[in-house]
Amino acid sequence: MADVGRHIGNTPDTQFCIGSMNKMFTAVAILQLAQQGKLMLDKPIVTWWPDYPNKDLAARVTIRELLNHTGGTGDIFTPEYEAHRQETHALADYVRLFGNRPVAFEPGTRWEYSNYGFILLGRIIELVTGEPYQAYIREHIYLPAGMLHTDARPEPGRVEGRAIGYTHGPNGLVPNTNTLPWSGTSAGGGYSTVHDLSLFAQALQSGKLLSTEFLREATRGSALRNDYGMGFYVLPDGGYGHGGGGPGINAEMHILPHSGYVLVALANRDPRMATNIVDFITSILPRSTTSAVRCLRPAGASASAEVKAPNVGLPSTSAMGGKVPAIYGESYDSAEAKKAAQALA
Repeated sequence: MADVGRHIGNTPDTQFCIGSMNKMFTAVAILQLAQQGKLMLDKPIVTWWPDYPNKDLAARVTIRELLNHTGGTGDIFTPEYEAHRQETHALADYVRLFGNRPVAFEPGTRWEYSNYGFILLGRIIELVTGEPYQAYIREHIYLPAGMLHTDARPEPGRVEGRAIGYTHGPNGLVPNTNTLPWSGTSAGGGYSTVHDLSLFAQALQSGKLLSTEFLREATRGSALRNDYGMGFYVLPDGGYGHGGGGPGINAEMHILPHSGYVLVALANRDPRMATNIVDFITSILPRSTTSAVRCLRPAGASASAEVKAPNVGLPSTSAMGGKVPAIYGESYDSAEAKKAAQALA
């Protein structure tokens, strides 16, 4: 259910929190600026941020190292953050909390997932463009891709069509409200729908958001981690994507250019509900292309997913009786994910 208290079910149009999927948007925005010559990936961040609090970090960590999690910039989910969670609103607020922290290791020598690194990238977008991060992303990614139901609004406000996350508490499922940041950031959070994310995948592949050269660079692994590029997971056979997870949040997207499939699943439950669905479907998809999309719609709703078949545009909503292809159900363990996937095969 999108909202248990009001008995509102999830649909393919429900907005789910997408967790770290936002890192893809941040990476694309940074690479757009690099493509325009406004940023250089192998220059240190001090080039654009001369007054960053920790001068040593700013002089040593490059844009590329932030993008591929080799900068040693650490996490944001710390006791210090928890003590200030509700007053940490803007990206600059995170920098005030963590800006004096040194690098955890010599940049470029280790891979360590860093949410703070993507906070820094979001702030760099603001410094280079003169626009708030969310405004820039909306104008240069969401709107060109046709993503009209993707945004990051403050959590305290009610947004119609937005799912409440439910996590496991000592006495059953409870809303995840007390675990959420004030709003989505360049590192994660924010909301989207399965259909909007499939539009993002199409815009990426068509060259609408990035050149082929920069997309290839973003989705290629490094010597330190061959399964992560710059803001994207690197999957076998040329695939790429990203996921997101937290209490009451799970999201997963696989873009598979060689077979032509795009898989997106979103859930307002703990991991790995959505991830299991996408991982299993990916594992059984034929390498050859097909020309149809079929959908399974079990009763109940705590997850929503979309499979875009290759060589076929998404059916019009009128052709689908007002609905887009999706699978969604009350809960998915691996066995149920298998049933759902086989119905789509």
